Amino acid sequence: MPGDNSKTALIDSLNGLLADLFALYLKTKNFHWHVAGPQFRDLHLLFDDHATQLFALTDVVAERVRKNGGATLTSIGAIAAHTTIANDDRAGLDAMTMVRVLRDDTVTLIARIRAAKAAANAAGDNATDGASDDWTDQAEQRAWFLTQILGG
Repeated sequence: MPGDNSKTALIDSLNGLLADLFALYLKTKNFHWHVAGPQFRDLHLLFDDHATQLFALTDVVAERVRKNGGATLTSIGAIAAHTTIANDDRAGLDAMTMVRVLRDDTVTLIARIRAAKAAANAAGDNATDGASDDWTDQAEQRAWFLTQILGG
């Protein structure tokens, strides 16, 4: 039977994933609000779609933390302390730089999801282990879309 250490590691991993989801959500919305140029409409809509997907996942991940007996992140400061997604306060980036940044951050998110899956497996949390496959697939699709915009 998994011990307390594996459960604690799972909760920490899920909270890290939650922080990355919030950070990437906010960055994606920033780019949604500030994108300009010939691909404005397509990117504006794509960024909003991606942000919606990210935000929807925050509740699912937070509930996995709670179902495992942990406390979720409680503030912007907690998000900042746990995220691996770098801040980006720039409002005037060109559209392709925005796409590249979001693609790279999505790859970072995929690694975070895979780490949560491994922690779930170690803790015997089959529900999180299984759900993380869907989370990975969704993130890989977002990364693929962004990569294709960059020309493959």
